[in-house]
Amino acid sequence: MLLEKIRAVIASSPFSGEGYRKIWARLRVLGIRTAARRVRRIMRENDLLAPHRPIQRDARAHDGTIVTERVDQMWGTDMTQTFTTAQGRAYVFIAVDHCSGEFIGTHASSSASRWEALEPIRQGVTRHFGGIEPGVAEGLKLRHDHGSNYMSEDFQNEVRFFGIPSSPSFVRQPEGNGVAERAIRTLKEQLLWVRHFATIEELRQALAAFAAEYNASWLRERHDYKTPNQIRAEQKALETETATGTKMAA
Repeated sequence: MLLEKIRAVIASSPFSGEGYRKIWARLRVLGIRTAARRVRRIMRENDLLAPHRPIQRDARAHDGTIVTERVDQMWGTDMTQTFTTAQGRAYVFIAVDHCSGEFIGTHASSSASRWEALEPIRQGVTRHFGGIEPGVAEGLKLRHDHGSNYMSEDFQNEVRFFGIPSSPSFVRQPEGNGVAERAIRTLKEQLLWVRHFATIEELRQALAAFAAEYNASWLRERHDYKTPNQIRAEQKALETETATGTKMAA
């Protein structure tokens, strides 16, 4: 029975609140072929649909796009806050790719300083560009808001050292940093609002584990329900194939 299969997929997913399109995509992976509209109807009739969130329209709505076609063309970074039961307030920092939605780096600290804000960027540069070297990440841009930690001279100097131009969003227009803002919301809904952490170190480890799970399992609708890891792997494989073909032709 399709309803039982849908319930099983929802129960087995590592994430909560996934919409009917992602449930439909996971059913396809399992070899269960059905129409997306049928999945939506069955989920609606059995109160399984994700909660609907009305879109708030601003008078100055962002009318452009900040989503890129390739990975490592633009990363976004942002910060939020949470509390630990033993050590009080904690600041959470993330960096995310504007194409695949991949969590590039995560960090938690008792301080919201510019040095802490740099940590997810350092993680991403090390992982995807091979190390910390001058100009190692040329071709990449970094989107962030106008927070004092991100606009500080030390933060700007270090990203410039990596060869990354800074691309701050417009003042009072968070939609300009919307990819990172949306990643923060997902992080809250899937981790920060559903679990308690005793220490900042426990939170830091949980963030890293969540990022790994997200990158391996989260389905991206605009990429035909592929995961961030799949998107990166396919694009990098295509780049390698193109570069090899170009060398052979030369």
